[in-house]
Order: sequence, then structure tokens, then C-alpha cells
Amino acid sequence: MNRKALAVLAAAQFVMVLDSAVMNVSISQLVADFDTTVTTIQAVITFYALVMAALMITGGKVGDLIGRRRAFTVGLAIYACGSALTAASWSVASLALGWSVLEGIGAALVLPALAALVAGNFEGSQRAAVFGLLGGVAGAGVAVGPILGGWVTANFTWRYVFVGEVLVVVATLLFVKALDDAPRTGPKPELDVVGAILCAAGIATGVFGVLQSGSWGWITPRNAPFEPFGFAPTLFVIGAGLGLLGAFASWERRREAQGRTPLVVLDQLEIPTLRAGLSMALVQNVILMGIFFTIPLYLQVVQGFDAFETGVRMLPVSITLLLASMTGPKVAVRLGPRTTVRVGLGVLLAAALVLLSQVEPEIDGVRFALGMALLGIGMGLVVSQLGNVIQGAVGAEARSEAGGLQQTAQQLGSALGTALMGAVVIGSLATGFGKAVATNPAVSAETRDRVTIALQAGVAFVPLDQAAAAAEAAELPAGETDALLDDYGDSQLQALKLGLLVAAILAAAGWSATRRLPTTVELAPGPDTPPPSGS
Repeated sequence: MNRKALAVLAAAQFVMVLDSAVMNVSISQLVADFDTTVTTIQAVITFYALVMAALMITGGKVGDLIGRRRAFTVGLAIYACGSALTAASWSVASLALGWSVLEGIGAALVLPALAALVAGNFEGSQRAAVFGLLGGVAGAGVAVGPILGGWVTANFTWRYVFVGEVLVVVATLLFVKALDDAPRTGPKPELDVVGAILCAAGIATGVFGVLQSGSWGWITPRNAPFEPFGFAPTLFVIGAGLGLLGAFASWERRREAQGRTPLVVLDQLEIPTLRAGLSMALVQNVILMGIFFTIPLYLQVVQGFDAFETGVRMLPVSITLLLASMTGPKVAVRLGPRTTVRVGLGVLLAAALVLLSQVEPEIDGVRFALGMALLGIGMGLVVSQLGNVIQGAVGAEARSEAGGLQQTAQQLGSALGTALMGAVVIGSLATGFGKAVATNPAVSAETRDRVTIALQAGVAFVPLDQAAAAAEAAELPAGETDALLDDYGDSQLQALKLGLLVAAILAAAGWSATRRLPTTVELAPGPDTPPPSGS
């Protein structure tokens, strides 16, 4: 086994996962440092995943154009620049530029190339093991992120994590020549610029609609910039995104008919195994990022833990995710990928329900740790199967494209998971708090009207002491302030429970995507092996 190549790929995989985990446990500190709101930081986190999702397929094609190792190298360099800017960021805008944009662009080049380079540098059983190992490395990133990020944030500043990322990337760049990059045997493809624009615009528009649903509302407009036909614009914006993706599909078919290189060979999506693998990649990231948005809010906002304390309480998921990701390939040899993924989804469902039962004013440490441990086991079993399943569905010439599709599905799932959970939690908080205030006899009619007007401008998910300070600044009577705080605290818990219930429903619904997963471990085809047929 080429250990240097494995180390380079593992380091790149690790650093790509690390800072997302750091951001999720540092939300409160980011809000304080930039004098902003949870919703704004949520938007920055979502935008990072959105940029990657929008550009991942194009990044895969760039790898075909300039070579996978070169795309990997350029992407790492851009990523390092983004990390440096993030470490030095002085405003939310500079944070978004460094983390969401530059790091997102860098990752869009690195991750598709990484999947293709794994398939190109390892053969047979080694390839399946390396894909599982990289799943474990991703789990290690999730493991280290909350603890490292929490400790550094609590004792120093979250910025040091990004300085460390720059150093890791620079060290990785010194050894990229350890990666073999076999030359293409077919004609050099051209970049479908129009297709890239349509694809990116469609994904960006659709996810933006989901992201804004928490403040705009789904049907009844709430603080919306425009109100088409008297309704909230959310569904119209999402529909526009789907329309752009439909135009993208039509454009790709047209290019294929003309004999020109499309951005995506749509016929590959007819391969059942590939389609099932991509579906699971999307679903598992929606669940993971959705829960990882909800749980830090519960720990930091409701329980009042700092970033390090939050990381410690999330440690069980980190450890079990790492272990399950690394043992998943061995489990799949005995049970098959389909059964392994189904077991993982069942464990995820149990984890979400255990965590839902734990969302109370007083945390039960043992029961919470059990839920987090189950979450890691379920996610590890699922994620350990996807790389080899997806790469095993296509031939050597389609490796970068398959890698781009996989990363697009994963990053789109991450963006949708964060945005959807944010929309569910914030929307539920606004609705629940509004209804509670409207029926609370301890609140005067004047105060109800003031709360209603305030909710129309949006609601923030903040600690009770901040809510109390806002009520005091509004010069509300002490008795009414206590009643409002009780309603607000109860509404927070109900909103978080609804978010975890949605995660449980998604885990159950994910079963439908497993039907076409392979029942036995399939190794990715060699250079001369054609991809499976779409039958």
C-alpha cells in the first residue's frame, strides 16, 4: 500500500471536515465576536456547504481538464488562502468570503479529485479499505473538531484552529507528488460553462429558498422582501431553483445530442447502484448536519455550556463515528452494503428519538451520551459504504465525475440539513412563542401586540438572559417579563424537539433509498472495466 499517498489523502480529508465541526460548537462565540445573530452565523455555515454543492460537479470536470493531482493541489492552495482569511476575519462579510467562498471553492476542487485519486492509487480490496479508512478519518475530524474547537475557543480563540489548518495544508502540499495521476486514455473534455452556470444557479437558488423559509415563512408571509400573490416567496424561490435545474438537464441532453462534452453524463444517473449511493449520500448528510445544528443550540443556548463543554458532551458521537466508519467495511463483507446501511439507518432513528426525549430544561448526562453514541454508530455504518459503492458503479474514465456527483450530493445534503433544520427550529420557535403569548392571561393586550409586531420581523434563538435583557430594555412590567420568558423557554424546547423529530423521520424515510444498494461488496472497476449498465 502506498502509505505516503494514503497520508496525503487522509490529511486532506481530515482538514476538510475539521472546520465545519469547529464552527458548529463555536456558534455562540462567533455571534459575540461579530456582534451578530445565530441566524446570521447559520447563513454563513450554510453558504459554505452551498458553495461546495454548487461547484462540486464543475470541480470534478476541472480535474479531468487539468489532471486530478493538479486540481487537488490548486484546491488545497485556495483552501489555505481561505483559512488564512478566516483566521484574520474582522467582520461577518470577511468571514463569509474566507470560509464560505474561498474554502468552499478549494474544497470543490479537492474532494472530487480525492475520490478519483483513491480509485486511481489503490486496487482491489485495498481500495475498499481506503474508502472505509477515509470515512474513519472524516469521523476523526468530527471527533477532534468539537473538542479542539471547544478547547481553543474557550481558552484562546477559534481563529487559531484556522491557523493550524493553514499549516496542515502547507505540509500536505509538500508531499502531493506521492500521488499517482494516470493520464487520460480518451479525448480531453471541454468545460461546459453554460451547464456549470445553470447547475450552480439552480442549486444555489433552491437552497437559498429553504434557508430563508425560517424568516419568510412557507405559506403566510413573514418579514418577506416580496409577497407573490399574497404568499410567502419561499416556495416560489425553491421552484425557480428546480426550474433552473430542469433547464440544466435539458441543456446537458442537447450537448450530448450534438456530440459535445456535457458537464454531467445524465445517462450515468440511470445506473441503479450509483443513483442509490448518491441518494444515501444526500440523506445521511441532511440528517447529520441537521442534528449538528440542533444539538449545539440545545447545549449552548438552553443549557448555557461554553464551546469546550459542548465539545466534551458531543465526544461520544465523535468516538463511535470514528470506530464505526473504520469497522464498517468489515461489517459489509459479512452483511453486504445494503444491510449495513439499513442497520445504520435504524440506529440513526433510535439515536434521534433518544435525543428528542432528552431535550429538557435539565440535561440527563447518561441518556444524552447514549443518544450521541448511537448517532455516531449509525452515521459511521452508513458513511463507510458510500465511497466504494459509488466508485464501484462507474468505470475509470468517470471517476472524477462520480466523485463530483458524490460530493455534490453530500454538500447539498449538508446545506439542506443545516438550512432545513434552521428553518424548522426558528419557524417553530416563532410560531410556538406567538401562540403561547396570545393565550397567556398574564400578558396584556398591549404587550401581545408588541410581541406580534416583533415576531413579524423575525425571531432569534438566544439564551434566556439575553431575552430578559431585551424585555427590560423594552420596559415591560416584571410580571409580564417572567411570563414571556417562560413561554419563550418552553417554545425553544418544543422547537428543538420538532427538529429532532424531523431527523428521525428522515432516517426512516432513507430506507427507501437503500433498495438498489448492492447486497455484496463491489470493488470499483479497473481501468479497462466498463461501467455497469443502467438496466
